[in-house]
Amino acid sequence: MISLLANPNQIHPTRFWGVYTKLKIFNMTDYKKVVYLDADTIVVKSIEDLFKCGKFCANLKHSERLNSGVMVVEPSATVFNDMMSKVTTLPSYTGGDQGFLNSYYAGFANAHLFEPNLPEEVRKSRPVPEMERLSTLYNADVGLYMLANKWMVNEDELRVIHYTLGPLKPWDWWTSWLLKPVDVWQNVREQLQESLPGTGGGRNPNDAIIVNFLFLVPFIAIIGCYYRSLPQARHFFASMSRSSLYDQARHLYFKFRSGSASSSAVNSDQQFLSVNPKVPNYLGGASIFACFVAALTSLGVALAIVPRQVMPWTGLLLMYEWTFGLFFILFGGYLHLVYRWAKSTATRISNLDSPDYDSEKGHQRAGSSCDVAAWYYGLGMALLAVAAPSLPFVFGITALFLRLGLMVAGGIILASFMTYASEHLAVRFFLKGLEDRDATRAKNGCFFC
Repeated sequence: MISLLANPNQIHPTRFWGVYTKLKIFNMTDYKKVVYLDADTIVVKSIEDLFKCGKFCANLKHSERLNSGVMVVEPSATVFNDMMSKVTTLPSYTGGDQGFLNSYYAGFANAHLFEPNLPEEVRKSRPVPEMERLSTLYNADVGLYMLANKWMVNEDELRVIHYTLGPLKPWDWWTSWLLKPVDVWQNVREQLQESLPGTGGGRNPNDAIIVNFLFLVPFIAIIGCYYRSLPQARHFFASMSRSSLYDQARHLYFKFRSGSASSSAVNSDQQFLSVNPKVPNYLGGASIFACFVAALTSLGVALAIVPRQVMPWTGLLLMYEWTFGLFFILFGGYLHLVYRWAKSTATRISNLDSPDYDSEKGHQRAGSSCDVAAWYYGLGMALLAVAAPSLPFVFGITALFLRLGLMVAGGIILASFMTYASEHLAVRFFLKGLEDRDATRAKNGCFFC
């Protein structure tokens, strides 16, 4: 068991609290050579050549600074004790071990390049180098891949891949959908024998119970919602059979041909308001705000509860399942409140009992179908939410920035549709509440129905 070395720097990133423990490899004098690898590296080809390296070997990053993610060390108690005497005096530009090692090996940038293919007789005939630089093959930064969408060195000769892009670590399920080189890490993870949690097909018994629970809860909620809304479900499917999407598409097409579609689309909100002047002017804006708050809240909660180190597909499915489920509950609850608010408002307005209102009421009943509209808009948002992050994979794009660009473009389309749908749904539910002021609606756990 190796005891931790506290970080001597008063100012340092929180995650660097124990990184100085890495210096203890210099004191492992039971070994002739020690090859150190950070946890966010993956070996893709034999690295036995590294044991031929000098007393201290590392790779240069940022032009002139060594990276401590891959190091070769010849342990020495003298060197270790000297380091311990200087940890409080030598500066560290990172606030961690890497900055300290750059100060300790100040001349490392001028060290000779390690030559693994150097003949053995030549190697033995010269003194062991104090420092040698490792080529990029032994510490290939995924940042290099990200810039050009390919490795800037011979990919067949790569030995070690280093995932150094800040929070985008290979064990987090979402990075596999952003960075193509993470596939290498995941493939190795699946092929390893089951010796540690997360190896052996990527299964982690510590997360298995949580993952199964997270999968089951939304399904149970949906089944419960379905059984509590059977009358509305029958009405919805009956409406679907009477008026299919194809029929509605044909209807919209002929309206467009006749020149009326554009005016009806542009003035749809005004038409809703003209049906009944009691619809508040601020309802649309409030509904858009509520919709986006519900979406962001659902997304944040889903990110927080899905275990980070599950397999990529497991994480993605759980993410969608919980985001859709929570959004359905939150925004559906808001629409239910709008409906109840309109219903209670209608009972307090005496002039709604006039014959004029009765005729308007009949028009509303014929023109609004909250249940069917809610399902159409809900399915539309769900399809766009799935399509937005899927665009890069549909088009086979692997470049990070282009992937992000397509995802952002899909997100803008989704946000536009959510803006349109949330406003129209709120108005429809408000009108439905006015219409049903004297009706007692069946108790329903499904707010969208």
